[in-house]
Amino acid sequence: MCMNKFILFWKKVFTIAVLLTVWISTKAEVAESEIQTLSLMGVVSEIVSNNPEIQFYKEAISSAEAGVRYSSQWNDPELSFDVGYKKLRDSSGSKISDGAVWQVSVMQVFEWPGRIDLRKTIAQKDVELAKLGVEQFENALSARAKVLAFGLYCANAKAEAIREVAERFKSLKESFLVRESGGVAPLLETRVIESNELVLQRRATEAELGVQASLIELNLLRGANVDSPIRISTTTLTFKNIPELESLVSAARAYNFEYRMKQVELEQQGFAVYLARNERYPSVAVGPYMSMDRVGERETIIGMSVSLPIPLTDKTSANVDIALSKRRQAQTAAMLALRELNRHVFIAAKTYSTKLDESRRWSDDAVEKFREAAELADRHFRMGSIPITTYVELQNSYLDALEALLDTKNDILEAAMKLQLLTGLDLNPQSEIK
Repeated sequence: MCMNKFILFWKKVFTIAVLLTVWISTKAEVAESEIQTLSLMGVVSEIVSNNPEIQFYKEAISSAEAGVRYSSQWNDPELSFDVGYKKLRDSSGSKISDGAVWQVSVMQVFEWPGRIDLRKTIAQKDVELAKLGVEQFENALSARAKVLAFGLYCANAKAEAIREVAERFKSLKESFLVRESGGVAPLLETRVIESNELVLQRRATEAELGVQASLIELNLLRGANVDSPIRISTTTLTFKNIPELESLVSAARAYNFEYRMKQVELEQQGFAVYLARNERYPSVAVGPYMSMDRVGERETIIGMSVSLPIPLTDKTSANVDIALSKRRQAQTAAMLALRELNRHVFIAAKTYSTKLDESRRWSDDAVEKFREAAELADRHFRMGSIPITTYVELQNSYLDALEALLDTKNDILEAAMKLQLLTGLDLNPQSEIK
């Protein structure tokens, strides 16, 4: 009887354990299913289309276009009205008559010929600068999104591989601990396995932190919650050989956004000099006026009024000097921008070529071969056919090879994106594998 109760008790315990295992597995599957898997280019398109910061740059275009409309308009006419009271007396001081007097005039300012066109041209350069700013931001955002998305993919791949090897060491340690100690060699092997497990656990933690850092920054660009779980589908990137250095420099001068903005600013300052010289000639205000005097006899005067400033000071010449100084500053800024552009192109091109040559020395299945070797070493070490030094070396070699390959590809992508921003050339075709 007692034996039956004991068997029944353990049957219940076993059933509960099975149900708990199934529940934990189901929860893990549900959590895994909640992770959204996106392609690299899908994430990039989502970020570029939904990023809220781009609206700031688009509003700058609207503001500049409003400035063009304002600069091409004439000044509004000015209405002036004067009213007073007049007393008329003779030479003896006796009052003859009194009454109200008033005068009304409408004055329109006429700019010197060409001045409005110059202001409109300068305002149109502001529009061009604003559009270049939007274009630059979109390209920089797209490049940053690609680097972050691929970085998230690499971080996940590293973390999964480290967890795989760490679990392998953990399982091996547990199997060693249940054995009876047969001398100092098994004890030392156990300590080697334990120490490598600790190191791998630390690497796994760092890899997970890397995943979270990439995920947070990517979600911020997406405009989603920072903790929204996403996964980048397996991505194979293929890169082109870059053109000759002279072609890269020519493309950078023609398409680089920052250098083009400096050129537009230089052109704008040139027109500002012409405008300052034009403003040395005064504007003329012209308009009709009418005055009425009802004191004594009725008197009405209708005429034309003309007014213009008297250039007693040297303010206009000072404005020309200021404009010339700003143009010289713009010339210097454009020259320095070109020098920096050439430097960045040289560095990015060298980095890209070197990293690309390095990656091409790897075979396509190099990482998979290291992974298979690590699995094979695990099986044979458990059977006692290889020493622990070979086992540990193969496990670490697999992780080191994976990290080296992914880091190299990530470096190539970053260099390609930088060259793309510098030159406007498309250097990163990719194929997506889901």
